[in-house]
Amino acid sequence: MLPQQFQKITTRGVVGMILARLDTGSNAWLDSICMRVTSNQATEEYGWLGATPALREFIGGRTPAQLKENSFTISNKDYEGSITIKSKDMRRDKLGMITIRVNQLSDRATDHPAKLVSQLILNGESAVCYDGQYFFDTDHQEGDSGTQSNDLSRPIAAAATPTEDEMSDSILAAIVAMYGFKDDRGEPMNQSATEFLVMVPPSLMGVALKAVKAILGTGGKSATLNTLKNDFTISIAVNPRLSSWTTKFVVMRTDDAAKPFILQEEDIPDVIALGEGSEYEQQHKEHLYGVDWTGNTGYGYWQDAVLVTHTTA
Repeated sequence: MLPQQFQKITTRGVVGMILARLDTGSNAWLDSICMRVTSNQATEEYGWLGATPALREFIGGRTPAQLKENSFTISNKDYEGSITIKSKDMRRDKLGMITIRVNQLSDRATDHPAKLVSQLILNGESAVCYDGQYFFDTDHQEGDSGTQSNDLSRPIAAAATPTEDEMSDSILAAIVAMYGFKDDRGEPMNQSATEFLVMVPPSLMGVALKAVKAILGTGGKSATLNTLKNDFTISIAVNPRLSSWTTKFVVMRTDDAAKPFILQEEDIPDVIALGEGSEYEQQHKEHLYGVDWTGNTGYGYWQDAVLVTHTTA
């Protein structure tokens, strides 16, 4: 029997590695802030209905309310990633080297939706959402909601280097703002919120971790509200794709049925394999493996996300 490094790696084996990696890989924060929607056509239309009415005393019969509707569409796009492996390397190369390349391809495919959502976050101050306003804006208004802002600006001593206390105050300010948001009937939207995600660029990771520990009473600070840890969950997500932010971060609610973003997918990623015996291999003396993904992302409920920008006082 040939030693492992000289055993031929089969096309079926490579496809199996890709599928296994796709099945287990994910971005931990993606599902917590995205509504996943399975799409079966090129474009999906979303009708965002206004809020249902609060209960009233039953006097004089029922008074059904007409729901306000805002519609928008998200069109699917096709994405692909491919690698080639020389036929001779399928025979000669150690399994570990090919496994590394295959896993990298799978990880890129798994990470692609997170890349798209990260771009939505970065563009949030200049891209409109369902109400016709920028996703992060200071003048959202629907029906009887009044003017509302999910784009906060907070002056601190040095905008790019907040202290632990300053970061704590800013995180809490975002959560307080979220609690104040009202629907188009003037009713509170986030009164039952208890779980939040603080997404920061790498430069703010350290101070954000310390700030959350202080808020929840786990950092040994005498001035913390220790009871909050029994009622709140505040998680940190470090997103390297937000590295262009030096003074900004975003706080999002994660326990709402609705989410700040929409992840629309036609299906699970397709695996393409042109391996041994294929015309491609005969012509090029190499194998081609690819992953196709069809879908797109869009803005959901701005009421579940608050952008905080630090300015120098």
